[in-house]
Amino acid sequence: QVQLVESGGGLVQAGGSLRVSCAASGRTFSNYAMGWFRQAPGKEREFVAVISRDGRDTAYADSAKGRFTISRDNSKNTATLQMNSLKPEDTAVYYCAATARYSLGTWSRHYDYWGQGTQVTVFS
Repeated sequence: QVQLVESGGGLVQAGGSLRVSCAASGRTFSNYAMGWFRQAPGKEREFVAVISRDGRDTAYADSAKGRFTISRDNSKNTATLQMNSLKPEDTAVYYCAATARYSLGTWSRHYDYWGQGTQVTVFS
């Protein structure tokens, strides 16, 4: 089992920045690719970004490219999503997820472990 706990969500004005983090425990963190997803009210959960086990490869949703950066620190068992130039449409609950089955999974079904989520609200 892998336990994931997100932190760092909050309220931010449009154009601002926010960093959300994910702390992992339970298994060898470097065995898992880490992804970030989000879910806005009334919408399906959507992919945001993913980072490979060793941190060398990343992939982003089009909505995140150029504004968000995913990173990880395998020595600290953490994954981070730095979000810049935030827009009101980025408002959602952000979830981190872990998968040992896919190197760069972009679908929810690729992931086996999920955190409880952290709320990000962007106001204009």
